[in-house]
Amino acid sequence: MTASIALPELAPGTWTIDPAHSTIGFTVRHLMVSKVRGRFQNFSGAVTVAEDGTPSVNAEIDVASITTDNEQRDGHLKTADFFEVEKFPTATFTSTSVKADGGDFVVTGDFTLHGVTKSVDLKLEFNGVNPGMGAGPVAGFEATTILNRKDFGISIDMPLEGGGAVVGDKITLNLDIEAGLAS
Repeated sequence: MTASIALPELAPGTWTIDPAHSTIGFTVRHLMVSKVRGRFQNFSGAVTVAEDGTPSVNAEIDVASITTDNEQRDGHLKTADFFEVEKFPTATFTSTSVKADGGDFVVTGDFTLHGVTKSVDLKLEFNGVNPGMGAGPVAGFEATTILNRKDFGISIDMPLEGGGAVVGDKITLNLDIEAGLAS
């Protein structure tokens, strides 16, 4: 891991992502004029904070848990045209550095999707720590990144007659994460 910064509000230990209070969502351009939104329903991960306060992140997404609230579209997204979930059932992220960026942070890491690993930067807002509701402290994070699906081997082209494509190449990934300190 390259040089990282410390987040002094985060106590050392493992902060486990709470999927009941977190969302991993995305948006993609559809028909060049609107956006389709979706999310992954099953995921896990943790922020591990070293004794010196340096954080690292590991996460795993069950790609088959994708939902766009449209059963037909979700079924198509799971096929070889897109995610090919039978062959590539998970996506993973492992951080390699965390750096300050003004009042926010940039978390750089290895993101693996569709069998392809690329370094990505997540723009991260740290929302602080709350004592929680009796089960220990919780921390909140919001992160975003923009990916090109073709960089990950998802290269289906569905051109429109008048130009453009049915599905855009640019995917905006949004993470709203709540994590609790394991005791």
